[in-house]
Amino acid sequence: MRDLATLPKAHLHVHLESTVRPGTLAELADRHGVDVPVPEGTFGGFARFAEHNGRVRDCLRRAEDFHRIAYEFCAEEAAQGTRYAEVTFTAAAHGERLSDPDMPLEAVLSGLAAGQAAHGIDCRVIVDHPRKRPVGRFEESLRLALAHPRVVAIGVAGAEDHPLTPFVSVFRAAREAGVGLVHHAGECCGAASVAEAVTVGLADRIGHGFRALEDPEVVALLRDRAIPLEVCPSSNVALGLVGSFSSHPLPHLLDAGLTVTVNTDIPSTTGTTLTGEYRLLREQLGLDDDTLAVLAANAADASFAPAATKAALRQDIAAWRAGS
Repeated sequence: MRDLATLPKAHLHVHLESTVRPGTLAELADRHGVDVPVPEGTFGGFARFAEHNGRVRDCLRRAEDFHRIAYEFCAEEAAQGTRYAEVTFTAAAHGERLSDPDMPLEAVLSGLAAGQAAHGIDCRVIVDHPRKRPVGRFEESLRLALAHPRVVAIGVAGAEDHPLTPFVSVFRAAREAGVGLVHHAGECCGAASVAEAVTVGLADRIGHGFRALEDPEVVALLRDRAIPLEVCPSSNVALGLVGSFSSHPLPHLLDAGLTVTVNTDIPSTTGTTLTGEYRLLREQLGLDDDTLAVLAANAADASFAPAATKAALRQDIAAWRAGS
C-alpha cells in the first residue's frame, strides 16, 4: 500500500476556527480570559458543537490571533501532503463582533500568504454565512470576497431548515461577479436541503451532502449537473450524524455515480487530519488506493484553483497512483 502522507491532496472543506492547535487555543484562551472546555468524545448533535465553537471564536480578537492560526493552518496542511486548500472563514461575523469589518479577513489572508511562502502550499478562502443571520451580513461577505481576489467563494452554513430564498439576490450577484457558491446542505437535514442549495442557492459545490441519498431524484440532480460533494466522514461521526465511520455512506455516494471529495471539516475537534481521513477510508471502509487516488483527483478538479494548479495536482496524483 502506498504512503497516504505522500498522496498529493486538495482540501476543500475545513473551517479555520476548527483548525486551531490545542496549544495555541490554550494560550489565546488564557490571554483573553475565555473558558474553552476540552471536548470529550462526540458532541451528540450540532448544538453542543456550536456552543464550543463560539468559545473558540471568542479567543480570536487581535489581528495577530487571526494571522497566527492561518499561518499554523498552512504548516499543518503541508505536513499532510496538502498542496492546495480552500479554508472556510466566517469573516463578516468576526468583523461585526470586533467592530472592524476588514481586519479579520485581512489578517487571515496575511497569515496564509506567510504560510504559503514558508511551506509551499497554496491556500484560498471561502467566506461563509450562517443562514439565520441577516441578509445584510451576507452582502458584506460578498463585498469582502470582491475586495480580495484570494477569496474564491461565499456560501451559507448552519440551520439547514432555514430557507435560502432571502439570499437569492446575493447568490445572483455572486454568480454575475464570478464568485463561487458553496453551501452546507444535506448534513443535518435531508435531501431537500441539497436540492434547494443547487436550485435556489446556485451551488457550485455542496458542503457535506451525504443525505442526498435519501431521494433518488436529488441524486440524479447532482449527477446530471456534476455538482461535487465535500464529504467529511469523521465530522459526521463526531457530531452524532452517522453512527460510526465504518457505517458512513460515502461508498454509496460513489456507487451512485456522484463526484465525492474527502475533507476534515473540524479537525481540531475530531482529532484527525486529511491524511488520517484517507487512512480511515482505507482501513474502515475498505477503499483501495486506486479509489483514494480518484477521490484526491476529484478534489483537485472540484476546486477553484487555477487551471495550472489543477493540472499539476492531477499529474502528481497519477504518479502516486502508479507508484512512481
